[in-house]
Amino acid sequence: MQNSILLSGTKFQITIQRLCHQLIENHQDFSNSVIVGIQPRGGYLANRIVQELKKILSVGDIPSGDLDITFFRDDFRMKGSLPLSPSSTNMNFIVENKKVILVDDVLWTGRTIRSALDAIQSFGRPQKVELLVLVDRRFARHLPIEPDYVGLPIDSINSQKVIVSWEETDKIDQVLLLNEENN
Repeated sequence: MQNSILLSGTKFQITIQRLCHQLIENHQDFSNSVIVGIQPRGGYLANRIVQELKKILSVGDIPSGDLDITFFRDDFRMKGSLPLSPSSTNMNFIVENKKVILVDDVLWTGRTIRSALDAIQSFGRPQKVELLVLVDRRFARHLPIEPDYVGLPIDSINSQKVIVSWEETDKIDQVLLLNEENN
């Protein structure tokens, strides 16, 4: 089996634009909505979404932030778990009675999202929470969590790995599927 580039270049950008248009259909001017990127990698997608929405809507600001979920993970205290490196939470707003759009790069087991749902409660009780992901690995859920907005649904096996690269850190925008013998 070979590694596969699932998304790159123009298709990567078009996917982000499509996700933005889907958000606009449901949130119009974002006056009662906030966008929250799940650290570390969901923040890159959230920032891209916010920048694109500002262009499309010709607005100056859309409330957004980054949420660290490290200490809300269910494996936080497990013996033998990997050393955890917390990221920073950057949210200068509360989510009380707001529509919250959680953003992450890859949805796989659902455990990260469960942790984010716990962590967001520290900022109030949202009116509604939606989930936007760039890649949905559909067949490996541990929890009953499904995204509201999906850039790319894929069917992959557990031994495969999905890597999302961002121009900001990796010098390229792409989604790569790594196969077992290359992990």
